[in-house]
Amino acid sequence: MGDLLINLLASIIAGTAVWLAGFLLRRRKLGRERAFFGLTDGTSCLMVVSRHASSPSEFSVHRRDVAALVELATIARECGAHADRVGDSQPTGEIGRLTEFCVGGPGEANPRAATHLRTILRGVRYEVFDEGKRRLSFTVGDTEYTLTPETSYVLLARFWGPAGGHPVFFLGGLSAGSNLAAARYLAVHHIALHQKYGADRPFALVLRIVEPAAYGTDFTELVADVTGIAFQPGASGTPAPVPGAEQRKEIPGG
Repeated sequence: MGDLLINLLASIIAGTAVWLAGFLLRRRKLGRERAFFGLTDGTSCLMVVSRHASSPSEFSVHRRDVAALVELATIARECGAHADRVGDSQPTGEIGRLTEFCVGGPGEANPRAATHLRTILRGVRYEVFDEGKRRLSFTVGDTEYTLTPETSYVLLARFWGPAGGHPVFFLGGLSAGSNLAAARYLAVHHIALHQKYGADRPFALVLRIVEPAAYGTDFTELVADVTGIAFQPGASGTPAPVPGAEQRKEIPGG
């Protein structure tokens, strides 16, 4: 009887230790995820998405952009936050007040993206579709990334405004499918991105989606880290406002 009690007690202690170790590991992982995205329990985040370019309705969103929003909302929910979708014609408030996910390239369908490119991502230029060129592309520095039937590209970036606060995540693809690819890449690889860039350093990455008609978003790969080029100074020589650890304000509760 004594041996049975001892074995039972040992099993309880071992089980409790395993549970506690797992609990602490999950808490640590959740803490890193919250720090990376600038999200805390009970807070909100903004989701700005491009209007469907071929739809007459100002509230229409491409179904793949909707799927991208679902991926990003899932990230927010995992962090204990909730997402508020903001249309292109609605005010978004100050940069840094809340974590922001900006989905879709610039143009009339997404003025918020155009603002980010004009003020912060100054080394990136998107080409508006031209009937003469018959192509969509964006250029980072001297390198052009062009949409073809076999390949699409998307710029995935994280940055802050001049006052710091919460980050902005920019997912600017050449198609709605590439926006979805960037959202899924962020969901899958945020741990590796946190290990490389931490919770307080900006980054800008070019992702390539190979054979999207055949593979969808399953074949998405990193092409280039263009952080050093994307955040270049403007024509006046003023650096783009992308605070690092020494400049970023602490997020309450982060």
